[in-house]
Amino acid sequence: MLITLIHNPGAGVDDQPDSETLLSIIRAAGHEVRYQPSENGTWASALDEPADLVAVAGGDGTVGRVAKKLIGRDLPLAPLPLGTANNISKTLGLADLSLADIVFGWKNARHVSFDAGVAKGPWGSRYFMEAFGLGLFACTLPIAEGNRKLKALKDADAKVAHAIGLLRQRLEDCPPNALDLRLDGRDTSGDYVMLEAMNMAFVGPNLYLAPDLDPDDGMLDVVVVTSEERDKLHDSLATWQEGELEHPKLTRHLARVIQLEWTGFEVHFDDEAWPGDDDERPALTRIEVTVERDALKFVAPRT
Repeated sequence: MLITLIHNPGAGVDDQPDSETLLSIIRAAGHEVRYQPSENGTWASALDEPADLVAVAGGDGTVGRVAKKLIGRDLPLAPLPLGTANNISKTLGLADLSLADIVFGWKNARHVSFDAGVAKGPWGSRYFMEAFGLGLFACTLPIAEGNRKLKALKDADAKVAHAIGLLRQRLEDCPPNALDLRLDGRDTSGDYVMLEAMNMAFVGPNLYLAPDLDPDDGMLDVVVVTSEERDKLHDSLATWQEGELEHPKLTRHLARVIQLEWTGFEVHFDDEAWPGDDDERPALTRIEVTVERDALKFVAPRT
């Protein structure tokens, strides 16, 4: 096969394989490969070149950016997990495989159709691959981005554990948002410490919020946490911080259309928080979150 490889050399921790190692593995599997570093501003144009497969070596941010460019195109995407959390690769069952096992498995791999989430609001319209949400995770994102200890950690598992620890600390005094909320027209209004509309099984630092997610059912798994359910969320965070993927005992809904009123709270699209310091804060407005069916295809192992 002819492979377009998009590579983020700065992904994850310091001991990740370099470009020459990645190219050697792909060529050893019998493929031709065209290399493009993601730090080069022209990487998106490489997706217009003929290819049988687009491989992305990097973390969730890099995989997500490439995936959004491929929405609606019949060009499969193969993640090579080099990041810290690797939520997309974990959802696909790739995270525990070696890079060689993944690459040598491409010839017989299955193509998994995935929906894409679409969030429309005062920011305009944005796709998301993992989740759109508000509350605890959204308001902790800026804290994590500025945390010196988190940046200094070199071990991926330690980084994930520390990030979850920040969420546990923030949970204690995270104020609930009074939401005027509709799920497929059903009034689900209430005071919520967290709301996550999940398009993948994981979000953020391996938050295992949607273990039963079906990637192409046209629905989002909507996980909500009230003030009275803080202890349940705290227990799940503590378990995940220890590296155990225990199913959460949190309230979950399925919905095709989510509608709510924006009253100034922070939101996030995958790992991007809004509003930032330079973003305008418009007047009271509506948010609508929907699904684009069969938006793209990921390559995943058959076992």
